[in-house]
Amino acid sequence: MVSTSRPTELAIEAHGLVKLFGNNRAVDGVDLAVKTGTVYGVLGPNGAGKTTTISMLATLLRPDAGEAKIFGFDVRTEAQIVRQLIGVTGQYASVDENLSATENLVLFSKLLGLKGSAPKRKAAELLEEFGLTEAAKRPLKNFSGGMRRRLDLAASLIAQPPLIFLDEPTTGLDPRTRGQMWDTIRRLVAGGSTVLLTTQYLDEADQLADRVAVIDKGRVVAEGTSDELKSSVGTAALQLRLVNAADIPAARELIRTTLGVESAVSAEAARLSAPMQHAELVTDLLVALRGDGIAVAEISVQQPTLDEVFLALTGHDTGATTDAPTPELETAR
Repeated sequence: MVSTSRPTELAIEAHGLVKLFGNNRAVDGVDLAVKTGTVYGVLGPNGAGKTTTISMLATLLRPDAGEAKIFGFDVRTEAQIVRQLIGVTGQYASVDENLSATENLVLFSKLLGLKGSAPKRKAAELLEEFGLTEAAKRPLKNFSGGMRRRLDLAASLIAQPPLIFLDEPTTGLDPRTRGQMWDTIRRLVAGGSTVLLTTQYLDEADQLADRVAVIDKGRVVAEGTSDELKSSVGTAALQLRLVNAADIPAARELIRTTLGVESAVSAEAARLSAPMQHAELVTDLLVALRGDGIAVAEISVQQPTLDEVFLALTGHDTGATTDAPTPELETAR
């Protein structure tokens, strides 16, 4: 493993990345700055350019314009060094279905230069880490989708790379298995790794990423923490559920006069929603409601969601399908 000895706080630094496929600008001037020891989310719909961006950062595609560095090493001129510093897991598992889990990991270990008893030892360690020990000898064709994804991620970690690219790692997984993958990603970062995660799942970016880049049509249209992105599209909303639905008209009037905003009545009986532009006035509203004998059963503050952020920024949602696989990405380890 090559030492990341060049002094840099950034695991990834990219400026103006461009990739053309004929007349199609798949990536059109992407800038990224990813701090070491963090999870960086790249959020976008099918065809946004997420996989192509990863392919350039992982030295699998050559940029047509712009520059990128991994821990200070240039992806063009120092590609061999960069490849020793990264692990890549694509959208589709690239393991051999006719081999067992152990045989797959031993094979990848040998390809990466491990010798003697080291490949079997490394395979056993990774199978235990990813909860696959009991299935170690089973052919992969008998594995569930979630088990294959975990094994694929395990294979990308054989060399213990400081930077891991995960391209939509939970696509097609059930909620339980997605949660397990999330826990694994958190453990990787806690252990000192940096993760760049592409996803179409808004809740995934919200749960995992320290910072999020929203990419659409090959461009970064917004970047920041989840909270920063949410606050950019609107204020939080105050949610009230009244004990008695008959009090709604009076409660709406108090909201208007106390908070200075109009409220909306939801489809659910006795529930009101109002923009919370001045949080300090909420106490005054509760006092006024109590003074008028209006009982509140439930009160909460609802922040804008990443769904709303994406819709506001791009004019459409993230879509329900996954990116087509990039062949180059499937070969990376």
